[in-house]
Amino acid sequence: MILRKTIRITALMAGMLFFLTAAAQSRQKTASVHKIEALPRDVEIKLALSALPPYLRDSATVYVLNPDSGFEVARKGTNGFHTFVSRNGDDAMRGSWQLKEYRDDILYPISFDEAGAKNIMPVFFDIAKMQANGTNPDELKKIIQDRYKTKYYRAPERAGVSYMLSPILRTYTNPDADDNVVTASVPHVMYYAPNVTNEEFGGGKPAPGATYSFVILPGPHGYSIQFLGKTESEAVRKENKELLEQLCKINKEWCLPAVVEEQTSHAHHH
Repeated sequence: MILRKTIRITALMAGMLFFLTAAAQSRQKTASVHKIEALPRDVEIKLALSALPPYLRDSATVYVLNPDSGFEVARKGTNGFHTFVSRNGDDAMRGSWQLKEYRDDILYPISFDEAGAKNIMPVFFDIAKMQANGTNPDELKKIIQDRYKTKYYRAPERAGVSYMLSPILRTYTNPDADDNVVTASVPHVMYYAPNVTNEEFGGGKPAPGATYSFVILPGPHGYSIQFLGKTESEAVRKENKELLEQLCKINKEWCLPAVVEEQTSHAHHH
């Protein structure tokens, strides 16, 4: 009788210990894959459209992020261009460093023409969907890297362009090496340059605001990047002054320094 009672108590304690351990692990997992808080819809749409030249904005397809499911169409366009604000993009999937958690301060507006929308944009959308579904960050990074290795993600089928003309960008400074991030104002245009190196391209030295174009993110989704000039970049910031103020109020990490040149001198495009 005593033995049976002791066994029951031991089993009960073991069950409680298992439950508490599982609950702690569940909390830990939830913390590492927490959902990103969505931007105010009007701010997100305005920021997404700022990635495009003015003449392409009215007829472009715009997406907004639903933290529970991924990107959704906010407005269907007709000109073949697609734009959205990435909160954990393809650059977070580069390099051998461990993606331990999803950041909530990554912010880069990016747009694609039809070729990029077909072959490059799905990477961003897959990442957002997997994060929304609770995929562990390190596991997600492995999945994306494996998909590149197996050519699940292919290079664009023709020459094309990705505009990133927005007045603000917060992302990884050198994702092939580490997880350091920075906020910068570096409006630029990217042309698809799949599977060529900067040397083969004859590119200049990679640096924010560089005069000469160069290749970034070498591989099937590589780009030749060309920054806007100083005068044009200042005009972009002036045009989006109200938007920048709104973002700064939402998150202090999205406040541009008073002297943009000092800040961007330490940045490197994603």
